[in-house]
Amino acid sequence: MCKTAQIHPDTPQPRRFVVQGFRLYDRITDKLVFFRGMGYSPYLKGETPQYGAGPGNDSRYPEHLALLNEMGVNYLHVFPTHMPVNFFAALDQTDLVYGQDIWIDPFTADLLDEKYLANSFASIKEVIDHTYSVGRPDRLVLFSVGDELQAATVIHTDELHPETKDYHGKHLTVTGRSASEVAIARLIDQAMDYELTHYGQRHLYTHTSWTHIGPVADRPDLEVPSDHVILPDMGDLLCMNIYTYANGVLTSPPGSVTGTPYQGYLEELAATTNLPILVTQVGLSTSPIMPKPEIIDYGGHTPENIAKVFRSVWKDIRTASLSEHFCGLVFFEFQDEWWKIGWTPDDENRHEPADPEEWFGIYELGEGNRLIPKGDLPAVVRSLFTSP
Repeated sequence: MCKTAQIHPDTPQPRRFVVQGFRLYDRITDKLVFFRGMGYSPYLKGETPQYGAGPGNDSRYPEHLALLNEMGVNYLHVFPTHMPVNFFAALDQTDLVYGQDIWIDPFTADLLDEKYLANSFASIKEVIDHTYSVGRPDRLVLFSVGDELQAATVIHTDELHPETKDYHGKHLTVTGRSASEVAIARLIDQAMDYELTHYGQRHLYTHTSWTHIGPVADRPDLEVPSDHVILPDMGDLLCMNIYTYANGVLTSPPGSVTGTPYQGYLEELAATTNLPILVTQVGLSTSPIMPKPEIIDYGGHTPENIAKVFRSVWKDIRTASLSEHFCGLVFFEFQDEWWKIGWTPDDENRHEPADPEEWFGIYELGEGNRLIPKGDLPAVVRSLFTSP
């Protein structure tokens, strides 16, 4: 069955960033967009989002944004959902724009459970309200509803609701879908309608997925059967976290120019959709210990090796067949986050050597939360982001 997704023609377009075919266009600059992005989650030592708190409202932000500007970054993919006043004040002093990731529980047993959907939508509304009360709607590119659904959740949801194939919303219609895709479409449609109804405008909407569950389906290491593959096209653009060592990428054919499987994946991905594609995460961890030897490259990297990978993926995306379908690449991430994964008490005060998730930053946190560059990674990013 053919999968379709359509934002209704009478739904208003965003005021600034709009989709034109498979390209993203900025009405303010009158130019097509290619974002040179950085994942940004500025929790410092001793801070954690595990109990709902945002990062501190202090003087860190001018320093951070100055470093980001120096690297040629023009887009921040922001993960905390309630960034403080001081962040936005610092943002005002730059030309940076940002996208807002909205986390919803990807481990739930049933994405279509009505209580789960109601609770998720309540959280989404809070983020939209925060954007208009504290944030900068004029600098916001997109809202991403949900990030990296787990394979077990997708399979279980689809098996619970085999009859659910279509959704006809106020602004978004999808047909021929899985139940999991319908659940995300419902949330995006509700979010879009809430923003339009309460604030008289909307931004771009998307769902961020990852290669483990599609949409490139002909891979032996995919974590879901082919009839459960997620195509995250229920919005304005396609957002994908694409890691060089990820399932679906490692088993890709060589790219047409660089010969890497990473470029091979990008090229096949671009052939699956007519929407603009934003690569929302790619990076490597410098954790001293690689805890899962069966997951190649998950931790244990030197800055020198990461620099080579950064250069490689940049060349991959810029020279790929259908490269014009990509509207940006975001390195993950600006700084290490000590709170991850947060399953042990006081984790935000310990840098766990065997937790790769705490070590993805291109900056380390030193004494007094001082930012320390990892090797010459900031200079490498600058050399890439200031190139054509």
